Amino acid sequence: MANNDYDIIWKETMNQIRKELGEQEFTMWFNLEYLDASENELIIGVPSTFYQDQVRQRYQPYIEGKIRDLIGKNLTISFVVNARPKNENTIQPSDLPSIDKKPAVAAPAIPARENKKQHTELRDDYTFETYVVGDDNNFAFNAASAVARNPGTSNNYNPLLIYGGVGLGKTHLMQAIGHHIHNNFDGKVLYITAEGFMNEFLKLLGENKMAAFKNKYRYVDALLIDDVHNLERGDRTQEELFYTFDALYNAKKQMVFTCDRPIAELKNMTARLKSRFEWGLSVDLKPPNYETRFAILKKKLETKKVAIPDEVIDLVSKNVSSNVRDLEGALNKLTAYAEYVKPVTLEIAQELLRDVFAAPKQSNLSIDIIQREVAEYYQLSPSDLKGKKKNKSIVLPRQLAMYISRKLTELSTIEVGQSFGGRDHATVLHSCNKIDGLMRLNPKFDLEVQNLMRNIKTHGVKS
Repeated sequence: MANNDYDIIWKETMNQIRKELGEQEFTMWFNLEYLDASENELIIGVPSTFYQDQVRQRYQPYIEGKIRDLIGKNLTISFVVNARPKNENTIQPSDLPSIDKKPAVAAPAIPARENKKQHTELRDDYTFETYVVGDDNNFAFNAASAVARNPGTSNNYNPLLIYGGVGLGKTHLMQAIGHHIHNNFDGKVLYITAEGFMNEFLKLLGENKMAAFKNKYRYVDALLIDDVHNLERGDRTQEELFYTFDALYNAKKQMVFTCDRPIAELKNMTARLKSRFEWGLSVDLKPPNYETRFAILKKKLETKKVAIPDEVIDLVSKNVSSNVRDLEGALNKLTAYAEYVKPVTLEIAQELLRDVFAAPKQSNLSIDIIQREVAEYYQLSPSDLKGKKKNKSIVLPRQLAMYISRKLTELSTIEVGQSFGGRDHATVLHSCNKIDGLMRLNPKFDLEVQNLMRNIKTHGVKS
């Protein structure tokens, strides 16, 4: 096949991906340039190493799968960092602060204006300086930094939605944005939880003081609302937030929200408010890897007056893998012992944290285990679940494996989709809804699924 034929194939692949993902996501991540090709490889240019890492992790299997569907042949994509951006309006990660830290380290200090008082609604320790950046959270940190340095200036970053499981640092990152805006810009920063927003709305509504509510929330320079999933049960509060959103967006004021899952998965959120959340940029926080966990513990020890040996930090980092909150809990237990009893040795740490280490680890419930168990149950192979075949005998097990992956792990729909042959977020969400509906309609199927999930949990704890 001639080189120019590969160029045509690449363009057609990009056209199909643009249609599937939509203009916003495509513009954000597919600033790619076809450079060259060999018989089994495409050479694709990217604007930076950061961009290369993100595209490789998020989209490479997906792109290669699209090419395979198009020409019936496997081609490997290799990225080269030297391409000139094709679209001058595309958001460039090179515009963001460069984060290339191995092992994970605390973020660089960002000086504040002199004589600026501390923001009363924000925690002193939730700043960029105390946020530890690693491979698993560097994109979210870069996006947050870009918002903090240029609030309200780009619709591509407004709103910024940070989502992820419990204890992964969503509030920390949000409040770090608030601190930087407060310290370096003139204007009002308002931070509140969704619960607080709803309670205040209902209180002032009952007192017939809605003018005061609107004046408070519609005339700020940065609005930070934590845990917006808690608004699912408040229809009137959602309506008020919708109008508040429009007022701030039109005035080019920055908004930042956190959620425990992608907005599309909030079943009781109104469609028009969901669409508003999706206007800007969504970033997800994943459970920290070993290097990030180790760096977090070392950073937190700097504020304490006790010494914990590195071998103990290593022990905790290897055995507590769920979230930052659990890491802090384990560290607090060790530092309390060291402060009031005696120095902590490896043996003492193992004894003190025996119950913590004995708890089933979610990280052990990997998608590989889930795929293997589901495939074996339906007499298939794991590759069938990750492949492109759409036979009825394969589609249902594939949907079930995605459903169980969402139930038994903290992985996002995007991460689950990547593990099933590069499928997108919408496909995973559809699969989960499909299985959920079948379980409600068919008690026998519901029982089968529950038994299968129990078997998978057992294997996960043993592995």
